[in-house]
Order: sequence, then structure tokens, then C-alpha cells
Amino acid sequence: MPTVLRVAWLNFAFWVLFSIVTAGFIVGGFICACVHALCVRDRRKTLRLVRRTISYYGAATLRCGWPMVRVRYVDHAPGDTPPFVFVANHRTTSDAYVMGCLPCEAVQVVNIWPFRIPFLGRIARLAGYLSVREMPMEDFLRRGAELLSQGVSVITFPEGTRSGSRRMGQFHGSAFRLAIHAGARIAPLAISGNEHIPRRGSLWLHPGKITIDKLPALDAAQYQTLGAYKLKTRVREVIQQQLDRMEEGKA
Repeated sequence: MPTVLRVAWLNFAFWVLFSIVTAGFIVGGFICACVHALCVRDRRKTLRLVRRTISYYGAATLRCGWPMVRVRYVDHAPGDTPPFVFVANHRTTSDAYVMGCLPCEAVQVVNIWPFRIPFLGRIARLAGYLSVREMPMEDFLRRGAELLSQGVSVITFPEGTRSGSRRMGQFHGSAFRLAIHAGARIAPLAISGNEHIPRRGSLWLHPGKITIDKLPALDAAQYQTLGAYKLKTRVREVIQQQLDRMEEGKA
């Protein structure tokens, strides 16, 4: 099939399936959460269900592009145990959905605009997603530490916005301040291959293979002598090195 037709078919099929999956998630997820809350009457278990459902939704969304969009998750340290402060590079919109591949209960630190999406923003708030821009730093650290103490990982994109390319932007320090405050493990995530799925500022997808590399986590003992600035520089270098290896492997 010619490239233009493949891309056109990918986008037609993806957006039709995405609409169906999203509608099913909103309706089915809401009903399941309500029934679970009424029957179990345990808020913690209900929140776990909501968060895992969001992860399943993200994973299902990625499969809407199969076989022209493929996703591979590689855990370089399977012996590491959650919860983590996940630190990921941020190339495009699909990064948030890619996080559905992580095999643990987690919430994301998001910008303000995702909370304004009808229905989905409401569900994200219900799940306990955090927006560091909408709350004082003290509240962010407190709520993040509470989640980690409950065994819930916190996913962060410290660039703060999509880079739109293979070059990472500078990291902000809030994720690292949270890790230091909570004494949490930091798990670097290197996401590659999705800079055109879709491109920044576009909804047009291109075929490709997305790889998520979970790198060995840093324990608090490994960074306790570092401040937030040196810590974020170190983690950024670890992610960049993995991205460089991935690019070299494609050459």
C-alpha cells in the first residue's frame, strides 16, 4: 500500500476506534466505579479501580493504531518494586496514553488543560491526578507524598511541555523535590519513536514503533546528598544516554 494511503487509513481507523474506546471508557468506567463504590464501600479500592481503568484506557487507545503503530515496554530492572516517582521525557501528546503500559497503580502530574477536557478531566481529578500549576508547592509535596505512602506511583514529565523533537528540554525541579521530600525511588523512563505520533500541534498520526524503556530506579540513599538541581541533571543525563543508544541502534 502506498505511504499516503497507509497514513490516511491509519488516521481514519485510529480516530474511529479511539472515539468508540473513549465513549466506552466514559460510560462503562463510570458505571463500574459507581457500582464498585456502592458494593465495596472502600474509597481506597475504588480509587485503585479508577486508576487501573485509566491505564487500561491508555493501553487500549494505543492499540487503536495497530499494526501500523506498535508499542514495546522494556523493563531494564524488573526487580525494582513500586511505588516510584517516574520521570519521563515528553515528546508528544501520546506520552500520556503510553503511560498505560506501566504495570502499576499510578497517577500523572499534568498541565492545567487536561483537567478542562469534558468528562476525561473530571475522571482525572477523581483519580487524584496532580497539577503542580494549580496548587502551592507545599500542597503538591504533601499530596504526592500521601500517594506514594499508599503505594501509588507518581508519573512526571519534568520538561513541562512537549519538546516536539528528539531533543529534550530542560527539566523543572518539582518532581525531584517530591522524591526528596518523600524519600521515594526515582524510575527514569525513556520514550522514543513517537515524535510523529502525532507531531506537536497536529492530530495527524504516522506509522511507527514506540519504545518505553524503564531504567533502573535510584533509591533515596543514592541521591540523598544531592539537591534538586543536581538530581534533575543526573536523571536527565541517564534518560538522554538511553535515547542516544536507541538512536544509534536505528542508524
